[in-house]
Order: sequence, then structure tokens, then C-alpha cells
Amino acid sequence: KQSSAVKRKLQSPHGNPPLKRKRKPSINTFKKCATEADIREKGSSSQKSLSKKQLTDNQNESQKSKPFIKTSSLFKNNPDIPEIHRKAVQQVQENVFTTDSFSQLDLHPHLISTINTVLKISSMTSVQKQTIPVLLQGKDALVRSQTGSGKTLAYGIPLVQSLQGMESKIQRSDGPYALILVPTRELALQSFDTMQKLLKPFAWIVPGVLMGGEKRKSEKARLRKGINILISTPGRLVDHIKSTECIHFRRTQWLIIDEADRILDLGFEKAVAVILNALNAERKTRQNVLLSATLTEGVTRLADISLNDPISISIADEIQKALKPASQTGRQASSSSNHMDQENFAVPEKLKQYVMMVPSKLRLVTLAAFILEKCKFEKHHKMIIFFSSCEQVEFHYELLLNVLSGGLESEQLEHSSVSSAHLQFLRLHGNMEQEERTEVFQEFLKSKTGTLLCTDVAARGLDLPQVTWIVQYNAPASPAEYIHRIGRTARIGCHGNSLLVLAPSEAEYVSLLASHKINISEIKMEKILSSLMKDDRFKLHRPGRKKSCGTDPQEVRERATVLQTKFENYVHSSEGTVQWAKKAMQSFLCAYTTYPRNLKHIFHIKSLHLGHVAKSFGLRDAPQNLTALPAAGSKKKTKPRPKRSDLLKKTHGKHRLAEILRSEYSSGMDTGVSKVKKKQKQRKPG
Repeated sequence: KQSSAVKRKLQSPHGNPPLKRKRKPSINTFKKCATEADIREKGSSSQKSLSKKQLTDNQNESQKSKPFIKTSSLFKNNPDIPEIHRKAVQQVQENVFTTDSFSQLDLHPHLISTINTVLKISSMTSVQKQTIPVLLQGKDALVRSQTGSGKTLAYGIPLVQSLQGMESKIQRSDGPYALILVPTRELALQSFDTMQKLLKPFAWIVPGVLMGGEKRKSEKARLRKGINILISTPGRLVDHIKSTECIHFRRTQWLIIDEADRILDLGFEKAVAVILNALNAERKTRQNVLLSATLTEGVTRLADISLNDPISISIADEIQKALKPASQTGRQASSSSNHMDQENFAVPEKLKQYVMMVPSKLRLVTLAAFILEKCKFEKHHKMIIFFSSCEQVEFHYELLLNVLSGGLESEQLEHSSVSSAHLQFLRLHGNMEQEERTEVFQEFLKSKTGTLLCTDVAARGLDLPQVTWIVQYNAPASPAEYIHRIGRTARIGCHGNSLLVLAPSEAEYVSLLASHKINISEIKMEKILSSLMKDDRFKLHRPGRKKSCGTDPQEVRERATVLQTKFENYVHSSEGTVQWAKKAMQSFLCAYTTYPRNLKHIFHIKSLHLGHVAKSFGLRDAPQNLTALPAAGSKKKTKPRPKRSDLLKKTHGKHRLAEILRSEYSSGMDTGVSKVKKKQKQRKPG
């Protein structure tokens, strides 16, 4: 029965006579297959119909060649990679450093020596040169400058200068003299660290930090003792305003809102309004500073309610004025919403930006090849890879750890061509416990090499030294977000590189970036995959085969297939890992549906081939239960927060619920708070 079925199968596509059965079926035979399962089935049936000689040859082949048959479709049926047509644009660049030193400012000598010796900074950046004198005069300011340009010191130095010079010496028990709002916990810790260094000579001024994930009781105790410079995330501060009696703002003279655009993106607008009301109720006059890398409509709205006759400082605009004075002044007069549509973002001067077109099927092997190329063979690279959801971070972390670096040391010893460099992977996302997040953040901060896999939780304000590559594995939802992500590298005048991975259907995104004066050049996928030739773990062993010479495209493909097979074997090694891969894929698809309307023509769920996407998660077939995803999408969008349901059970009161849902550690798929609230209510009875 089986042999007659095989006969029919092989005959039907072209009506070949049975005699031709001895020959291996042509590629065309496979091309009409609907699913990956069919391909494998036909692959095995064609194997049965091979001649005896070929069968014995096959038996002689090592185990490693068997998976090659299984995934031979990796390079077939992929969409054509389009040519990227874009005009070279003149990028807006800011000169980070100036020749001016801090000693030229009217600062306390101890403060100047601390900046020079503790922070090891001698000259000011452009944003510092323009901002510090304005703030020393006691004026409000709206500061817009590229990420990594030294904005923290731009407000930190005048703040410390004014507080240490007060006539009556500050007492710890006086409470907050300055309030600094930041969007994420990691940024809160970083700003706290900077303030501590600046305050070394002025030990009587006490900085402190409040943030979600920490024990509320110990924070209350610190507030009772007194904190003079209070650094906080908005949600946690609102929590204390409502529940902690000892917190007051009677003496608060400074309000600094850092990364204002991100604070608003995360849905903290109401929280900021509550904080402003609490400040205004106790003290009318104070100095306000708003800092942001991008100037959105929300930021201008926030500036209107929080700033009093502010001085606007925009470094990129200064440079634009110098380039074309007449047209620029006209643009300045235009409304803020129009300004946002065609906002030209400033990028660090020494940052090289690249894009790579990769068909869905090949995404995983290409990412792995890129990590091997940069972190293993070139070494001295420190890399951050951005994903759109927490599940994807967890899944890729485990997968890359186990397949690329786990359990391969013994193999490394066998192959002399493979360097013994150990690949280090770390992960950071919003579903992690706060303690673990801080630990990872500190570890990556100190390490000289390594790869950090993360969501957008690490995209803002974090100053991670020596990061040489930013990889955006999932495209960001806006050019502004793109700028923030790439701003983790090439900081304060250092060199850096960024890579954006796009599917062929997403090619138009490059033109969108070009319209915002973002210049990006292409790296070919084949160039990255050819780095697998340096690693003999992915060699296909065949008897009597000559030693590989150079980068033979066929062998590169074979090696990529061996690597893909390693990934698939790991994923299919247990039911648990298969489920994990499905969950990660599902979260990717959910995130894909949340792109804003103006980008839907570039990122549309219908342009994805689910079978090909499944390959990029190490799955051999498209999961059947995901076909109904778009319809059920609304319910599943809340899924990336597995720990949240437990939190909600312990929580009472609408205010607290809203706060948790507004937590800055969303998985990068920020849906409206109200929508999430409704969904949580629907799910709770179950």
C-alpha cells in the first residue's frame, strides 16, 4: 500500500512514468507543498525510493546530515528581498563636546574638583553648556537634546550648586528640596548614583530613591528620616502621596522631569498631574525643568502645565539654524503638532546605522550568526538586542544560552578554529523581580563584553558604558523609539553601531526613517551568515568531502541549516520547550498587531507567513491553535503578564490597580490602561 502511495505521490505533480522513480524528485516537486509537514513527509517518502547505492551512501553519512533533510526548506520559498531605494539624507548631528570647561562657570570649587576627579569629566557637552547657566539663574527650562548627551549632569550640577549655597544649611529632617521624576527603576538607580557622586563634598544633603518593586515600609522609614533630593518613578510617588503621612513638599524648590516623553508614553500623565497638584498645594513657586530627547505633543502639553515662562533649549535646532537660518526660523514658528510630523531627530555623531533584510524563516539563524560574529570571533563587543515582548526575551535567552554557549565547551576543544571565548547572555524585562533586574543591570554595567536581551525597559536614559552594538530584532513602533534604542550606544562621543532587522515586507520602514533625516545603510544577510564558516560546530560531515575553501554559498546554506536544526532539536526536545516557543511566537504576533495605524501598511499581521514565522521560533510547523489569533487577539494581549494576576488578587482599591497596570515595565506592547483594566476584570472570575 505504502509503495503504491509513494508511486502516486511522485507521479501526480508532473505525470511522470513510474520508471523515473529511481531519480531523486526535483525541487519543483517540493515547491507546491502547502506545509512544512508535507515537505518532511515527501522528503522521507522520496528517501524510500532511492536506489540501493544511494541508500548505502546515506547510511554511511553521520548523524548530523539527517537533520539536513528535515529542514532542507530553509532557503526555499522565501520572499524576494527588495532593493532599498532611499535618498541619502543629511543627518542632524549634535556636537557632543565643547571646548569649555566647568571651571568657567561660577561653581563651588569643591563641586568642580568632584566633577573632574570623581566623574572624570573636564569639558562640558553642548547641552550642559547651554543648560547650566540658564538653571543657575533660577529660570525654568525645556531641554531637548539627543540621548547620551549628558542631560543628567545638565540639571544635577546647578541643582547641587544651588542647594549647597543656601543661607540656612540644609537639614536632613527638612524633607525634599528637589524632586526628580524618571520613567523606569533602572534610570532611577542611575540618577541616584550620579547625584551621590556629585554630593560627595556636601554630605549634609541627602539623596534618596523611591521606586516600585522595593519594600514600601523601608521607603516610609527613609522618608521619615528625611530625603533632600528625592528621585522617584511617578507611580510609586503617587502611592506615597496617598498613603504616607510624613511625605511633604513644603520646601520643594526644584521639580525635574527627566525623559518626559517616556513618562507620558507609559501612561503616567495622570500620575504626573497628581504630583503637580500635591506640589502646588504646598508651595506655589519653584524652579521646573523638563528634559526629553524627543518633543512630542504630550511633552509640549506637559510643559504648558508645569513650566513657568520657560527657556527652550534645543541643541539640534541650534545646529539646524547654523545650516539653514531662514527656513529654520519659519519652522520654529510652526505648530507643535506639525513639528512632530516631520521632526528631525539628532543622532550621535559617531554612530553607524545599518539595516538588514531577513526573510522570516531565516531570522533566528541570522541573529545567532551575528552574535557569533561580533561576540565570539571579533570579541570586545558588548551588545543589546531589543525584542517586543517579555516572552520573546525569555525564550531567546534560554535558546541562545543552551544552543550557542551551553554544553558546547567540549566541542570547542575539539575544533581548533573555534575560539574558546565564552558567550555571555543576560536578560532584562518587566516580568522579572526587582532584585534580579537590579542585579542584571549592575552585572551588564560592569562587564566588558556580553549580550543583553531586553524589552524597551532598557531603551530610555540608561547609560551602559562600552555598548558597541544595538540590535533591533523587532522594529520599534516609531522613529522616536528607534532613536531612544540606538541611543544606548555611541554615548558621550564614543563610537557605536546599530542594526535594524526587517522582513522583506517591512522594507518601507527605511524610507520612513529617511523622512526623519535618519540615514541607514544596508548589510547583506549572506555576509552575516558566512561567519558560520568560522565555526566547525555547524559543519555538515560528508565522507570524501574536500576541505571547505573560502565562503562557498552552498556550504554557508548547509551550515545555516545545521544551526537551525540544532535550534529545532532543542525546542522539540520536550513538550515544555515547544509550549514555550509557541507562547513566545504568540506574544510576537500580539505585539505585531499593536503597531500604530500610521504604520499598519508596513507592519500588517496579514503580511506574515505563520509557517515561516514559526521557523524563527524553532518550531517545525505553524502552531494550529494560533490561526485564530487575530480574532482572539484582544483576550491574549494581556497574556504577557503572567505574574500580574497574582498581584491583583492581593490588591484592593482602584487606585492601586491603576498604578500596577501603569507600571513602566510593560513588555513593550503598551496597550491603553483602561482597556487592560476591562480585560483583567473579565478574566478575574476564571
